[in-house]
Amino acid sequence: MHTLTTRATRVGRVLQLTLEGVAGATLFGMMLLTTADVTGRYFFNSPILGAVELTQLMLAALVFLSLPVVCWRQEHISVDLLDAIFPARLVWVREVIVNLVVTAALWVMAQRVWALAERAFDWGDVTEFLRIPRGYLIGLIAIMLALSALLTLARAVLYLLEGLKVVEQGGPLSKGGTHD
Repeated sequence: MHTLTTRATRVGRVLQLTLEGVAGATLFGMMLLTTADVTGRYFFNSPILGAVELTQLMLAALVFLSLPVVCWRQEHISVDLLDAIFPARLVWVREVIVNLVVTAALWVMAQRVWALAERAFDWGDVTEFLRIPRGYLIGLIAIMLALSALLTLARAVLYLLEGLKVVEQGGPLSKGGTHD
């Protein structure tokens, strides 16, 4: 079992670094585009055509490229109303249930958004100014939602395995484990 968790950790780390790298490059591109647009607008009276539209597309891509990493690390906003009354020895049960509910919600959203991407391609939906096909961005969003669902499901399985004492170290309940 140790080899399996080590391999999963490596794959997870590569996926995380890839998504963070693409998201970082997207953010850097947004910064460069905005800087060039503002410089051109105020100093040369010549803004970059379509800069606002490109920034909107890159911002949407940035948010959804970051979602799988946020789901895996469980860094989303949460309210700890039940923490004080929930028995510590059953935290893993709560986490399994919460992660399964989140998995289901993400999966349903991924399916609905994928249907929107297909419709955008079928209708030839493009952005207003630059005429960029919207289906690509919508498809990326659907894929990132599906990946987030799968990673959240993996989180639920890890909580279950650690709660049942199948995995002793490195699971989501272990402080400083290999999952971070």
